[in-house]
Amino acid sequence: MPPTLASLVHHTALKLTVLAGEDRLETPVRWAHVSELADPVPYMDGGELLLITAMQLRAEDPEEMGRYVRRLVGAGVVGLGFAIGVKYDEVPPALVAAAKEEGLPLLAVPRRTPFIAISKAVSAAIAADQYRAVTAGFEAQRELTRAAIGAEGPAALLARLASHLDGWAALYDASGSVVAAAPDWAARRAARLTADVERLRARPAPASVVVGGDGAESAAEAAVSDRVELQTLGTGRRTRGVLAVGTGAPLGTAERYAVHSAVALLTLTTERSRALQEAEQRLGAAVLRMLLAGEPDHARAVAGRLYGSLLDAPFRMLVAEAAPGSSGSAGTAASGAKGTASPAGGTAAPTGPGDDAPAEHPADTGSIPTAAEPAAADPLATLGDAMESAAARSGEAVLVVPDGGRLIVLAPDGGAAVAACAEHAGAIENRRGTATRPRERLAATAPGDDLVVGLSAPAGPIAAATAYRQAEQALSVARRRGRVLVEHEQVAAGSVLPLLADDAVRAFADGMLRALHEHDATGRGDLVASLRAWLSRHGQWDAAAADLGVHRHTLRYRMRRVEEILGRSLDDPDVRMELWLALKATSPATAP
Repeated sequence: MPPTLASLVHHTALKLTVLAGEDRLETPVRWAHVSELADPVPYMDGGELLLITAMQLRAEDPEEMGRYVRRLVGAGVVGLGFAIGVKYDEVPPALVAAAKEEGLPLLAVPRRTPFIAISKAVSAAIAADQYRAVTAGFEAQRELTRAAIGAEGPAALLARLASHLDGWAALYDASGSVVAAAPDWAARRAARLTADVERLRARPAPASVVVGGDGAESAAEAAVSDRVELQTLGTGRRTRGVLAVGTGAPLGTAERYAVHSAVALLTLTTERSRALQEAEQRLGAAVLRMLLAGEPDHARAVAGRLYGSLLDAPFRMLVAEAAPGSSGSAGTAASGAKGTASPAGGTAAPTGPGDDAPAEHPADTGSIPTAAEPAAADPLATLGDAMESAAARSGEAVLVVPDGGRLIVLAPDGGAAVAACAEHAGAIENRRGTATRPRERLAATAPGDDLVVGLSAPAGPIAAATAYRQAEQALSVARRRGRVLVEHEQVAAGSVLPLLADDAVRAFADGMLRALHEHDATGRGDLVASLRAWLSRHGQWDAAAADLGVHRHTLRYRMRRVEEILGRSLDDPDVRMELWLALKATSPATAP
């Protein structure tokens, strides 16, 4: 620990005597400083032991000494050393009284003890404390390194770190979920900080924040009993994880060394895991291409133990894209390798660094964000992280393949990864609010939430290509409806009418009905309403006329006028179908 006034008083070579402030001798001393100025406060930094001979002071004046001592206390001076035998043979009572009144420790320095001896003692004690801290930090680094490379990996590292800090430690993955904590009870404490972790992950890396205790920037609860530091992990701009350490007091030098070592080791572990993940993605892309090419046996052989269990039970195929016009619509989904898997024509070769992106998924042409302007969250990367983290926690295999501007995922039917996808999509839907029309929903989308996902029905390896087509169909419907997630079962069970919300369909419908609307605008008859009633009654004249409140001959005349204006025959079923769809497309009731 750093030197204190008590340690200097107990120093046998200094022979210091305490005259005031006996109850504050355990205060740490940051430095010893000599000053004969009548007002040394402008030159103080706080934490000093001030040494004086009172050459420029009227130390016998109670009023002057009161002002002098009060200013020293206000500047953070922790103690005052007065040299005896220079100007005064003893410490003036006025100074002693002022020090006692303000609670400032006052030390009498004998004639034979030079001020330089006190300064050297303080300096030596500070150096010794720093050496102990560095030594302890190196020892902690060795212990943490041994733990990190052991069989238990990050869990053992957190246990050693928590022991060294006399507190607790927790590790969050890229999705913000707690993956390990030490001691065991710390997992509950760490889970209550997920909101703070989420805010920290939104910042450009590296970043840190203090939660609770003095200097707190934010807190997940109104009151916390410990001081928690959150530190991001990863070497790039994207956070790969977060380390949380909780202690009862601010970290000392040795503890700070230990935390920095833990951050470095966990970052190294994370980056090494990312390299393995990239290799797994390349293997996964090959497995997916074989499945889509109708070669399940070859795919199973290549998958081996890594993805083999995924092919032994029904799985879901997921295709995700960033919403059109969004900041991440053309970016790659996850870090690492890219592999294309197109059902058209069987397979496509994987794209490597520097290769052109497939034509159907153009490369990003947006500007590169600067360090001062953090990049918007990649919605595909966020989805991939959430599904992979959920799969890792549940011990299930999941195949994630970035495909240009898409993300393709194979996940067990009914598993944690599919549930995480649904939960993630639901959270985005809640943030978008109650907008109903696709354009309104996209306009209400926050950066990082611009995502559309299509999910196939359960399938096996033989039907992988069918599952891919189902996922693409669901994706198309999700895009048209302005929804985040659509499952193929919802497409098959739903109505075709919501698909009419497409702008191109509306433009076609408006053009087809424009002449009828212009006719009705002149007040010469209600042809549009009559056409709608006649079509809704399947051409039954009496029923349609009754709905309109007109004679059937009037309705017949109006339908002849419709044929004359449009130049098309209502006897043609295709014409009746197109007119009915045009009426539905322009009706407010068709808005999804």
